[in-house]
Amino acid sequence: MTGHISSKIWGETDSGEVIHLFRLENETGSYVEITNYGAAIVSVVVPDRYGRYGHVVLGFPQVSAYLNDNCYLGSTIGRYANRISNAHFELNGESYYLETNDGVNANHGGLQGYNKRVFGAKIKENSLIMSLQSEDGDGGFPGNLELEVIYDWSHDNTLNIVYKAISDRDTPANFTNHTYFNLRGSDATILEHKLTVSAAKIAEADDDYIPTGRIINAADLTFQNNLVEDKVKNTGNRITGVNTYYVLTDELIFKNRFAAELTDERSGRSLKVVTSYPGLFVYTGDFLAGDQLNHYQGKCVPFGGLCLECQHYPDSINRPEFPQAITGPQRPYHEFITFKFGLI
Repeated sequence: MTGHISSKIWGETDSGEVIHLFRLENETGSYVEITNYGAAIVSVVVPDRYGRYGHVVLGFPQVSAYLNDNCYLGSTIGRYANRISNAHFELNGESYYLETNDGVNANHGGLQGYNKRVFGAKIKENSLIMSLQSEDGDGGFPGNLELEVIYDWSHDNTLNIVYKAISDRDTPANFTNHTYFNLRGSDATILEHKLTVSAAKIAEADDDYIPTGRIINAADLTFQNNLVEDKVKNTGNRITGVNTYYVLTDELIFKNRFAAELTDERSGRSLKVVTSYPGLFVYTGDFLAGDQLNHYQGKCVPFGGLCLECQHYPDSINRPEFPQAITGPQRPYHEFITFKFGLI
């Protein structure tokens, strides 16, 4: 059997937009499912050390669950991933005010971010190409922006995601994928997973996860094949995990950075992340919740999955000391994230 892409109509939005589900399957029988609602990864099914296939990302078997999801499961995030402080920025002498959806801040593009949009979709050879037209003023951002998200699934269980965008005006732009990984292939938490992050520095943040502008040593948040549970803190009222931006070590040339590796000893599965982005946001799923049944026939619960969000610096537009993430007519956007699934 050779690899192929198939599709089916999965449902529609309240306004009647058609939602499709695509399956990218390789020669081994491993597959990825992606929907054009939020250009979201719905399923990744790969074998464990015993050859048993299982889901390794959190997702829902029913499209209705995505229409009601507030945790961004598998979604493409835009126009700007993570937070913009006070939902405000200045650019080229003009002030812009964004939708607030995280207290006084804007997070992941606001109330109607790209995770709530129906993308155009086409199959070209062995690639699935999702496209979105984001109008000037969308969520408060300037510029008419055209985005393509390109998915490729290889014979060796590697999922490559490429982001290409262009805008007719300068605009902050920062796209990522918000998949929650759980390599156990069950409803167990990710606390027994081990994580390595190629970073010795993090962006210091306040209690609302807004960067202070300081880049500091990761210290006790360093991940070098550490159990996730060793990095969480029990404050008495709740267990607090990791919600932190890591500045990646630039070990390789041509913007081809090893970002992270996640492993699960019980299943024998591993995930290696490589990216062109300068940083990685690690989120241990502290606030995961929902009433919809997932692939494991359970409800999403805190620490049920872990996000490895390769992206530009949070709130960089308000932090001139950070590398900037501006896309415009003369500055097209082109970044990639690669998720390689394997065995320990």
